[in-house]
Amino acid sequence: MENSGLEKLRYPIGKFIAPDNYSNEYLSDKIYEIASFPERLKNEVLHLTNEQLDTPYRNEGWTIRQVIHHCADSHMNCYIRIKWALTEENPIIKYYHEDRWSELHDNLTMPIQSSLLLLEGLHFRLAYLMKSLSREDLKKSFIHPEHSKEFKIKEIIGTYAWHGNHHLAHITELKKIKGW
Repeated sequence: MENSGLEKLRYPIGKFIAPDNYSNEYLSDKIYEIASFPERLKNEVLHLTNEQLDTPYRNEGWTIRQVIHHCADSHMNCYIRIKWALTEENPIIKYYHEDRWSELHDNLTMPIQSSLLLLEGLHFRLAYLMKSLSREDLKKSFIHPEHSKEFKIKEIIGTYAWHGNHHLAHITELKKIKGW
């Protein structure tokens, strides 16, 4: 497959592009996307068979099962990072190896229902917290050691809305390709 085809499989909605302005409307839209993610994900995957769940969305990519569990893992880390940023002065967060986590036994074999339930509660909490943030809270930040970069909470809202949509598109695109 040519490189542009692989890039489309890896980034079906494109890479995250930060807005020039984190307006109230932009943030409200992104918080809504975060709040609605678990239901949208569940609607796409609940009827899939184990064989379908164990199908990678691209060659050498994660299976749908791994993608679902990865979203739970990643978004739990997001929640904790926001809490740290709100309660500590620009903390250095703990990096985790998502590729290694995805290869653990639970991510490879566990039924998806527990991660779907976790995402439902977690995203309710994320959206509830995010809706309450002041302009000053949105400027609070943490340092990510992998990137040696400071991330503001307002950036994280946009990034994680994109992240959910990105992985949801991996699933919906595979379903289209396979005719599921």
